[in-house]
Amino acid sequence: MHDDGRPVSLHDRTHRVAWHWMSLVSLCGSGAAAGQSIADPVTLDPVTVSAQRTRESSFDAPAAISVVTRDTIETAGPQVNLSEALRTVPGINILNRENYAQDLQLSIRGFGARSTFGIRGVRIIVDGIPATMPDGQAQASSIDLNTAGRIEVLRGPLAQLYGNAAGGVVQVFTQDDAAQPTTSLSIVGGSYGLWKVASTFSTSTPGYGLTLGASWFQTDGWRDHSAAERGQFNGRWQSDLTPTLHASVVVNSIDQPVSLDPAGLTRAQWQSDPRQTAAVVVLQDARKSVQQTQIGNVEEWRIDDNTSATARLYVGQRDLDNALSTPLSAQLAPTSSGGIVSFARAYFGTGLLVSHRIPLDAGRAIRLVGGLDYDRLYENRQGYIDNAGVQGALKRDERNVVDDRGLFAQAAWDFATAWTLTAGVRSSSVRFSSDDRFITATNPDDSGGVNYAATNPVAGMSWRATSTLNVYANVGRGFETPTFSELAYQPNATGLNFGLRASHSRHAELGLKWKLTEQQRLDVALFDVGTRDEIVVDTNDGGRSTYKNAGRTTRRGVEASYVSQLGESVHATLSYTQLQARFRDGFASGDGASAVQVTAGNRLPGVASRNGFAELAWQPRTAWGGFTLAAELIHTGKIYASDANDDAAASATVFNIRSSLAQEFDRWKITELLRLDNAADKRYAGSVIVNDANKRYFEPALARNWLLGVTARREFD
Repeated sequence: MHDDGRPVSLHDRTHRVAWHWMSLVSLCGSGAAAGQSIADPVTLDPVTVSAQRTRESSFDAPAAISVVTRDTIETAGPQVNLSEALRTVPGINILNRENYAQDLQLSIRGFGARSTFGIRGVRIIVDGIPATMPDGQAQASSIDLNTAGRIEVLRGPLAQLYGNAAGGVVQVFTQDDAAQPTTSLSIVGGSYGLWKVASTFSTSTPGYGLTLGASWFQTDGWRDHSAAERGQFNGRWQSDLTPTLHASVVVNSIDQPVSLDPAGLTRAQWQSDPRQTAAVVVLQDARKSVQQTQIGNVEEWRIDDNTSATARLYVGQRDLDNALSTPLSAQLAPTSSGGIVSFARAYFGTGLLVSHRIPLDAGRAIRLVGGLDYDRLYENRQGYIDNAGVQGALKRDERNVVDDRGLFAQAAWDFATAWTLTAGVRSSSVRFSSDDRFITATNPDDSGGVNYAATNPVAGMSWRATSTLNVYANVGRGFETPTFSELAYQPNATGLNFGLRASHSRHAELGLKWKLTEQQRLDVALFDVGTRDEIVVDTNDGGRSTYKNAGRTTRRGVEASYVSQLGESVHATLSYTQLQARFRDGFASGDGASAVQVTAGNRLPGVASRNGFAELAWQPRTAWGGFTLAAELIHTGKIYASDANDDAAASATVFNIRSSLAQEFDRWKITELLRLDNAADKRYAGSVIVNDANKRYFEPALARNWLLGVTARREFD
């Protein structure tokens, strides 16, 4: 039951089960709303989160968490990329590369910016099940946005309790099951051959719920050699098996049979024709195909009014074939693993979390959480010669295993009516091992392994100064291991780079949440992060990236978000991030003729110096149907492309316009969405490829483009 005596509904339990794995954070709570519905006056607390089987508003909890609602997801684009909706969130830098073979570049407070493909340094969780592999790498493309109800982004020290690679946490929740059988069909068309068809079905009865979604997306691509296709499925079943036991099963799958890779361009190529692709990329037919299926189960037991336990179990399979743009001549060297990467991954994980509440007087309490995580990955990896896109001789063959183990505990104590003290600790151990099966006269047995371990504490204090002002401060330590992709190559040698060390970091933040009026809310956070043994790109040539440790770095900045209802029909959303990320120590990067000396004080590449979002939306009250007209401004600061800071993508401000209509009749609801993005047709770089040896740093952003979508929903008895 709720604290006020109301019975717990299935929808409430859905949020509680999925969020229970976030309760390490929600002992202290959640943060600012980044996305808002414009159908009604702005809601300053758009969602509530679970904490020890209670509901609390996002305003009450002292941690930097931003929430993107379903309304924002639906109107931000074709619901293909996380970059569409997350651009409203402060503290996060998410770059759409217009390259479906390499996925998005996503970083939080600068963590994850080095990634040349996939996501590092950030944990991704979907309905309580990790979407991040045990080695710390994730793919945003595996997330089905059509069925997503909300997205929450956690930043700051409390994220460190998630263990390895927890520079931040992005959590996606499937939307609530419909109260009665409901189906929908949406069709989206847009510039450069973009098409997407998606359908959903959802229903619920007392104690039972089901949501299913499937979609197919394809695009010709804006650039040469950038076409892609993707099919996705996401399903969630949940049930109250007994009055005290709730179960949910989540299944998701992605089939991406073709994604052509246009790769990067030099500055001269980009400026002369941003739609072109380098000749070697086309010659080698750089591309990727991937299939992934995952199933997970979450069980929640209510032991008594103050104690509960949650367990999870998941398994998955991921198969990938990736042809790189490496020239044939470079693949013939004994140290080369070829130009085609092929692997099959099987992975699974389990975990247990127990929470207990000790009531005190005057509504105060002590809240305790403890648990364990175990995740394991098996990888069968091969490398082959790529001869003009045709697979040739074997160049690599190995069996890799990673184990990720964690123990954690946290306590929150309301030591006074308006004050709460939080303390926690996590012990993590990540073990990598490799069995080399490709042994020749010029390629020795490179079998081996490495273990990374750390014990990281966190602590925080919160002060509920008034009913409209909350202030909090948090400190903590974290660590990040390399992923298998970052261990994959050594400079000028065969085998995995087991000499690469984990990076260790210390985090501090000070934040406030302030309801200026009933219709205005301001959230601000100051942060300071110091890292030693920072993992950076050493060389990046022809799709073969090597990494090294680069000493100490600092990340300092400020995040702010503001939402306001301006009268009955207009609301505004603003967010801003200023980030200064620098190397504290100098070091040598690269080798041979491309070697450079990196100077202390240089900016970290791949990290925008600032990000800003502003939206003004107008929705008049009309008798004939819902109408919305909105204007968006998106600003991205300067992004350096190399550790040497010898080139950079200039800052850019992009202007978008969107309009939507909604009509309801009988049991039908029809909505139309029209977007014009980059309305001024600004030429800019959407992202950079850090330390590319050929200086093909730049991945051009999409020119002016349009999108038209229609969705029909129907309710049944």
